[in-house]
Amino acid sequence: MEFVRLDGERLTLVFALEEGGAADLAYCGARLPDGDDLAILATASARGRHESQPDVPPVPGLLPEGKAGWSGMPAVRLRERTDHASTECATDFRLVAWEHYPTELILTFHDALLGVDIEQCWWIGTSGMVCTEAFLTSGGGRKLVLDRLSALALPIPRRFTHLTSFTGRWAGEMREHSRPVAPEGLARTSVAGKPGFAGGNWLILEDPASGEVLGAHLAWSGDHDTRIDVDLVGSADGRAVLQMGAAWDGGEVDLEHGVGYRTPTAMFALAPDRSALAQVFHDHARAILPNRKAWGLRKVHLNSWEALGFNLSEDALIALAEDAASLGIERFVLDDGWFGGRRNDQTSLGDWFVSPDIFPNGLGPLIDHVKSLGMDFGLWVEPEMVSPVSDLYRTHPDWSLQQDGRDKSTMRGQLALDMARAEVCDYLFERLDALLRAYDIAYLKWDHNRDLFPSAPRQTEGFYALLDRLRAAHPHVEIESCSSGGGRIDYGVLSRVHRVWPSDNNDAIERLRIIPAWSQFLPLEVLGSHVGPSPNPITGRRLAMDFRAKVAVFGHMGVEADPARMSEKERETLAAHIALYKAWRGVLHAGALHHLAHPDPNVTLIMVTHEGRALALAAQTAFSPVFDAAPLRLAGLEPQARYRVTLPDPWPPRARHYLANPDAWREGLTLSGAVLMGHGLALPLTHPETAWLIALERLPQ
Repeated sequence: MEFVRLDGERLTLVFALEEGGAADLAYCGARLPDGDDLAILATASARGRHESQPDVPPVPGLLPEGKAGWSGMPAVRLRERTDHASTECATDFRLVAWEHYPTELILTFHDALLGVDIEQCWWIGTSGMVCTEAFLTSGGGRKLVLDRLSALALPIPRRFTHLTSFTGRWAGEMREHSRPVAPEGLARTSVAGKPGFAGGNWLILEDPASGEVLGAHLAWSGDHDTRIDVDLVGSADGRAVLQMGAAWDGGEVDLEHGVGYRTPTAMFALAPDRSALAQVFHDHARAILPNRKAWGLRKVHLNSWEALGFNLSEDALIALAEDAASLGIERFVLDDGWFGGRRNDQTSLGDWFVSPDIFPNGLGPLIDHVKSLGMDFGLWVEPEMVSPVSDLYRTHPDWSLQQDGRDKSTMRGQLALDMARAEVCDYLFERLDALLRAYDIAYLKWDHNRDLFPSAPRQTEGFYALLDRLRAAHPHVEIESCSSGGGRIDYGVLSRVHRVWPSDNNDAIERLRIIPAWSQFLPLEVLGSHVGPSPNPITGRRLAMDFRAKVAVFGHMGVEADPARMSEKERETLAAHIALYKAWRGVLHAGALHHLAHPDPNVTLIMVTHEGRALALAAQTAFSPVFDAAPLRLAGLEPQARYRVTLPDPWPPRARHYLANPDAWREGLTLSGAVLMGHGLALPLTHPETAWLIALERLPQ
């Protein structure tokens, strides 16, 4: 047995490697001293055999298999095809080699009977994120089919006894559910051809005694399988095993012709609390976002959909653009309805030609006017879909996903294109490339509004290849990933786009749940956060502009409403908050995010700190049972430093009357970081739909 370690700045992984045997994770935790004896560490955590185990207890380790008495899900499943049937193979992978570098470990497993190799790669990034991949190759000449290969198989340290998983639906993404890991474990598989609204490829494990957390994610935009097998019977050593990997229909990965399979990247991070965990994920995201360091300031959007829908005309769009510019909007986005015969959602997807009925002179005059108002221009597209009523479908009906001899099932009146076909991707690239060359388009809102059924292989790979090709040809065009809201959000697509649309639901009360949940893993600069109309078209709820606008500041701010339908006071309030966003986006989009606790469960308190400045949002969604809310205790400050604390205008209309010493707040209070974090700030949070922004500036010593 040999022991090797990988060290990040704040964590250490210790691997127990037995040549000709198994590979296991002997330690996963805080950074160990350099001189620790790893063999003694492993001895201290070893388990003796008990009565209800095989004579040689199994070691599921880093590559669990259905052998030697272990009863959990195998990390690898292979079948052998014959002329008339296929038979599942019994596997016996043995560790045969490893390569060890300071922050990377490559393990090679071999099954001699099947002639199959699996290479696992583990590495720790500069953010502290642990990443893993697996690569399987077959050289034995047998007719093998791969049904399953996990990107990550992690023996969970026993201190992590509780888990938080996420569920959801359209317009209700990322609902947290917390419970003990045992006895049920976890089994979540998506079947829609994308991660879906249920958030199954995001997971948090927690040690209730210390508050330490472990967050895990699979960076893949297709179907996934996430599971935790609990070893209650003690067939191995009692540790549960977390596995994450892509999911696909049987037979899609055929190894007969020597073609291998590489998993997506899985990742996990350790942190002392959930705010620190968010910061690790954010640092990692900022490292993989396309050319992130070269990004400019995140421009305020206005999207045409809620204002105009399909009722498009040049005159109406020009009027909307002029209203947008008067508010301080910086990017005008033309949503659905600009192409082909698209006058409703039942037609013309795939016909990516500017409609001459709406734009007789093309998009040029509208774009020129938008730019003359000081804004740039964005455009909505849904490239992976086709309408049965379209020129593209009439010409190429075979390009849609289909099963021979079966009816084609639509969703939202549309079919999905087969992205595994080169001619489909070539057509889509040609049309999008032509639009981007013909017009000064700074941004694409890339939508994906239906599930993929029937399922088909290589859809995600085709989507990635098209994005990569388009970005290479047009590196300065920003792209948003939208899928009826949050149906396709993951680090696989995030490495190729510039922002995501967290939900079609922009009701501010719903967003106070949705944005904090997504921001556990994603930085605010990629989370589209728009001011919606009132009443909200999804919830029907009426909310004051002050509340809607304050909530929208914490993200990549935009507007999804018609300024012409707002009162003068609402427009004034919205413009003031857009100006506030511009003043603080440098902090919000580069700083460290803190999710803060409050005794009132209906109070949301989040805060971002960066280079001596900080902005916090405190929002109450219900009628408080007490008149005087508990003080808001902040985080991430220097205890000995002194800060000037202000409440940026405009103040919430009702709550402002309950604020003690308003003149002192306008002047600014000077308080130490220790007071702000330990004692806190008393603000009126009695009435529902009340929100305050709190600004902090560190003073010179």
